Amino acid sequence: MIVKNNFKLVDTAVYLIRQKTLVLADIHIGYEEALNQQGILMPRFQLKDLIKHLKKILKKTNPKKIIINGDLKHEFGKISKQEWNDALLVIDLLKKCTQDVILIKGNHDTILGPIADKKNIKIVDKIILDNILITHGDKIFQKHISKIKTIIIAHQHPAIKLNAQTRSELYKCFLVGKYKNKNLIVLPSTNLLSTGTDVIKSKSISPYIYNIEKFKAYVVGDKIYDFGKISKLKQLQ
Repeated sequence: MIVKNNFKLVDTAVYLIRQKTLVLADIHIGYEEALNQQGILMPRFQLKDLIKHLKKILKKTNPKKIIINGDLKHEFGKISKQEWNDALLVIDLLKKCTQDVILIKGNHDTILGPIADKKNIKIVDKIILDNILITHGDKIFQKHISKIKTIIIAHQHPAIKLNAQTRSELYKCFLVGKYKNKNLIVLPSTNLLSTGTDVIKSKSISPYIYNIEKFKAYVVGDKIYDFGKISKLKQLQ
């Protein structure tokens, strides 16, 4: 757990201390079913592990508001059976902590309305809390953000590959840097089946992220580790 001013990095989520708000993203419920349909055999253990993971985060933060910053589900054009069942169970878990649960629409959330309607929660493109803008990160919002100091996005699924002798392993990470004159926090994916994309070797898919070498990486392990700037990590590759 790392605390920077108002922001506490907790596992794969960020907790806004003054706003008592938990922000997590990119759960991608239904990912196993999508892999199965592609012919990739994948045991369906994600829900059990996800519930355990979320309970741990909720216990550490006890939020008054919870924001899912995009891509609650995985399929683009439909709601699969797994997505429908598992998404409702996840929302029920979050609502046991607080009734104030909000869904931000991600690029995978083309059909999310029936799930939100079933649990009486709202879907938005962005949320502004005081001087903080929270949006998925696949498109830029320029209007009404002149007073914004910090932007929180997801979408990128940042991860870093660490090498040790003959072995290398990919770890989820937060990215902390700048978008123009705003502070920018990039959340790792909450999906436990996919670690993410190595930000050292891959191009950014979010228009908010440029000059990635100037960003700092906070790696998710048994705790959060400050790994310093991407530029220095590149030199070690």
